[in-house]
Amino acid sequence: MSTQQQARLLRRFRWLHRKVAIVLFVFFLIISVTGLLLGIKKNTGLLAPTQKGSSRQLTDWLPIDSLHQNAVQYLAAISPDLSPDIDRIDIRPEKGVAKFTFKNHYHGLQLDGSTGKLLLHEIRRSDWIEDLHDGSLVDSLIGTRDEPFKIGYTLMMGLSLFLLVITGVWLWWGPKRLRKSRGNH
Repeated sequence: MSTQQQARLLRRFRWLHRKVAIVLFVFFLIISVTGLLLGIKKNTGLLAPTQKGSSRQLTDWLPIDSLHQNAVQYLAAISPDLSPDIDRIDIRPEKGVAKFTFKNHYHGLQLDGSTGKLLLHEIRRSDWIEDLHDGSLVDSLIGTRDEPFKIGYTLMMGLSLFLLVITGVWLWWGPKRLRKSRGNH
């Protein structure tokens, strides 16, 4: 490749790198800040500590359906307007706790596995930050199924970041190569 072609390619990559970075700056800022917060969520209070139940022995625990019924009752007492649809149940035998998270809101409950008593009610801020981080929040707000925004957002940001890495490497390496080829002439 001639030095003129190398210089032209370098200018094109610089132009592309700059345009992609300018257009997607806000999204990269959101991803970086939320990623940082998610990485330190246990150390910052974004994630409530797991409480301790009365028994670590699963044989002492109530059946899951009983714990589920208790969680739904506690949630209804907090607010009857909250959806009781379960997103996941996180069983922590080493702590004696069952954690309940819900689909359509960010409330979380920690119940004692043996007694079914409520140990903690929390607003799961880390889940909201995660939904902002991966684009799921937009799908929730507009009520789409199968997360089309999240998928498109993830593809766009992943491919853009890949493009920025490739053009960035060329912007670093290209001038070195160009100087070296000019020095040989």
